[in-house]
Amino acid sequence: KKEAENIPLCYSLATKQNPEHKGVSAMANITQDMLFRLSLINYAKKFGVTKAAIKYHTNRQYIYRWLKRYDGSVYSLAYRSRKPHHHPDQHTDEEISLIKNMYRRNKSVGLVVLWVKLRQRGYSRSITGLWRILRKLDMKPVRLPNPKKISKPYEQMLYPGQRVQVDVKHVPSSCIVSENGERYYQYTAIDEFSRFRYVEAFRELSTYSSAVFLEHMLKAFPFKVECVQTDNGPEFTKHYGSRNSSALTMFEKRLEEHGIRHKKIRPFTPKHNGKVERSHRKDNEYFYASHRFYSFEDFAKQLKVHNRRYNAFPMRPLGWRSPKDTLYDFLLYGVTYV
Repeated sequence: KKEAENIPLCYSLATKQNPEHKGVSAMANITQDMLFRLSLINYAKKFGVTKAAIKYHTNRQYIYRWLKRYDGSVYSLAYRSRKPHHHPDQHTDEEISLIKNMYRRNKSVGLVVLWVKLRQRGYSRSITGLWRILRKLDMKPVRLPNPKKISKPYEQMLYPGQRVQVDVKHVPSSCIVSENGERYYQYTAIDEFSRFRYVEAFRELSTYSSAVFLEHMLKAFPFKVECVQTDNGPEFTKHYGSRNSSALTMFEKRLEEHGIRHKKIRPFTPKHNGKVERSHRKDNEYFYASHRFYSFEDFAKQLKVHNRRYNAFPMRPLGWRSPKDTLYDFLLYGVTYV
């Protein structure tokens, strides 16, 4: 009974006094193991080590070890760190000095570059060992992130025909059921304001086909086109694919005749023609993935049906209205989603 009463008393005294011990934090909590050892030591001092070992189901060496460590405070009965103080292969003072000097001049080059620079000056440790000593010294190298490109804000179109994106899609050969190796091409023009689209099938990819498509597009769109945006393909321009880059293609000549401005996107940047590229992705998912063409006439007929469905399908950017409804709401009533 007296022994049980002593435990809370020792606990309260140790909590108030809170002495400092080597290897034990000054604010360490008193655990149940520490109280168990305190009770074991008190019993061993009163009745002997042998009886204490029998009662507490432990060995005498365990009791002798804690009796030797006990100095009157419960904090002396806490577990101490078993981390070794020295290592036969630890970094020397010269190596640590070299690392500190090199890190001071190369804080943002990354771990690998820092390790290579150290090896050029006689450092023989592994890159893993370098990382451990840098973490111990609180000198972790951080490679600076690449500067991000800040894109220009998108220019929102305010009315139909302000800008039309034009591109060509190569029809997948797996969709063409033919033995003569024919290739079909889908010319696409999409209005950036309403997403209203006009498509047409062609047998060849050339500036002549582009000029023919332009004439048919202008007749199909119920609005005036002010600007046509294309990539830098040879079917549209000779700016990058010919020695005489100033010469106009047939497609560009037709644009000049109609007073339409031709805007070319940055080379190798299809995202600038994002609306027509996105529509081609939808064509892959909802049309080419499930259709087969037995002749060019069959392909042209099925493509027209698919485009009618595309123009009548609601879209999220249009407030869940279809391109056809968006276009005619603007033309008839001046209603806009912008």
